[in-house]
Amino acid sequence: MSNLHWSKQYDQDLEEVRSKVLLMGGLVEEQFQKAVQALLEGDVQLADHVIATDAQVNQLEVALDNICAELIVRRQPAAGDLRTVVSAIKVIADIERIGDEAIKVARAAKNLQTRNLLLLNQCQPVHTIVETAMQMLRGAFDAYARLDKEQAVEVIALDDDLDREFHEMMRSLITYMMEEPRTISAVLDILWAAKAIERIGDHATNICEFVVYIVEGDVIRHTDYAKRVLGVISDHDNARPD
Repeated sequence: MSNLHWSKQYDQDLEEVRSKVLLMGGLVEEQFQKAVQALLEGDVQLADHVIATDAQVNQLEVALDNICAELIVRRQPAAGDLRTVVSAIKVIADIERIGDEAIKVARAAKNLQTRNLLLLNQCQPVHTIVETAMQMLRGAFDAYARLDKEQAVEVIALDDDLDREFHEMMRSLITYMMEEPRTISAVLDILWAAKAIERIGDHATNICEFVVYIVEGDVIRHTDYAKRVLGVISDHDNARPD
C-alpha cells in the first residue's frame, strides 16, 4: 500500500507540474492577445498593462524551475517520467520567451503612438500573422495539455505558413517605406512587432516538438518530421540525407 501511495503521489506531482506550466501558458497567451489589441487600437494603457505583467511571468518561471528541480532530486524520475520533467523545464523557458515577445509587441504599440502618423492600413497585414500565431499557440498548449502528438505535428506544420505570411508582410512594408520615407520609423515599429509575433510561432513549434519527445522519445528538432508525418515532403526534401 505504501508503494501504491508513493506512486499516486508521484503522479500527482507530475500533474501539478503540467497544470502550473499551462497556467503560465494561459498568462502569456493573454499577454499576447492584449499586446496585439494595443498595437491595432493604439491603446497605450493596455500596452503598459501587458508590460507590467512581465514580472509575474518571470516569477512563475523561477517557481516552476524550482519545482522541477526538486522533483528530480526527490523522485529521481527515469524514462518517460524524466522526459516529462526535462521537457517541462524546456517548455517553461519557451513560454517565458513568448511573454518577452508579447512585451516587444506592446512596446512597439507605445512607440507608434509617439510617431503621430496614422498607419492603420499598414497595421492591417498584422491580422493575418496574428491569427496564424494565435492558432499555433493555442494548439501548442492544447497538445501539451493532452499530450496529443497528432495535434503537435499539425501545429509544427503551420510554422511554414507563418514564415511565408511574415515575409510577404515584410516585403509589402519595405515597399511602402520606399514610397513614403517619412513613415520609416513607424513602419520599423510595425516590423519589429511582426517579427516578435513570428517568433511566438517559433516558440509554439518548440513546445510541440517537446510534446513529440514526451510521447515518442524522439528528438525532432531541426528535422522535417512534421512534413514526413503529414506526407507533404517535396522531391527536394526527399533528396536530402536524413
